[in-house]
Amino acid sequence: MNDEPDDAAPAAPRRYLTVGSFRFWFVGQRWEWSDEVAEMHGYRPGQITPTTELVLTHKHPDDRRDVQDLLDRALHSAESFSSRHRFLDAAGEEHDAIVVADRMYDERGAVAGTEGYYIDLTDTVDETRQGLLDEVLPGLLEGRAVIEQAKGALMYAYRISAGQAFRILQWRSQETNTKLRTLATRLIEEMHDLPPVPATARSQFDHLLLTVHRRDDKDGTGT
Repeated sequence: MNDEPDDAAPAAPRRYLTVGSFRFWFVGQRWEWSDEVAEMHGYRPGQITPTTELVLTHKHPDDRRDVQDLLDRALHSAESFSSRHRFLDAAGEEHDAIVVADRMYDERGAVAGTEGYYIDLTDTVDETRQGLLDEVLPGLLEGRAVIEQAKGALMYAYRISAGQAFRILQWRSQETNTKLRTLATRLIEEMHDLPPVPATARSQFDHLLLTVHRRDDKDGTGT
C-alpha cells in the first residue's frame, strides 16, 4: 500500500457487528467494495480502488496464503470465494472476519464472479450483553429452540461463538425483513437437503444463508 497513514480514515465508533458488501469479477480480477468494507480496512469511502494485490496485502500474514489459494481456486473453477480469516486495517489493527459469498452471473447466465458480504466479528457483543438482547427481542422465546439450532449450525459452519452466530441471524433477519424465528426455521429445514461432502457443503451453506429468506413460507408465519 502506498497510502500515507494520515490518509487513513479515523477510527469508526465500535459497533456490535459490522457488515459490508463486495463484488469480485473473475475477468480482470476487478473488485468492488461497499463503504463499510472500505472503512473496515481503514479507508474513507471512495478513497481507494480495491485490487487483488491490495486485498492480499491486508490479510494477516498467517492467513494470506490460504486466502490466495481460495482466490486461485475461485478463478480456475468459477466457484464463490468464502472464508474465515483475519485481516489488518490501514492502522495495523487486526480484524476477525467471515466472507459469505455466492456466485454472480452475467446476462447470459454464465458465472462472472462472486459477490457477498464481509462480516467483521471483531466488535461483536459479548455473551453477557447478548443475554440482555435475548430477553428483549420480540418473539424470541417463542421460537427459542429453532433459533438455538440455527445458531448451532452457524457456530459449526463458521467456527464462531454463540453471540456472533446470533448477531449474524439478526443481521439477515433485519436485512431481509424476515422474522427471526421464520428465518431460523427455514434455514434448519433447508439444511437437510445439503450434501454431506465438507468441501461443497460450505459453499452451499453460504448460498443458503444468503437466499433462504426468499424460500416459501413453510410454517405460515409470514414476514
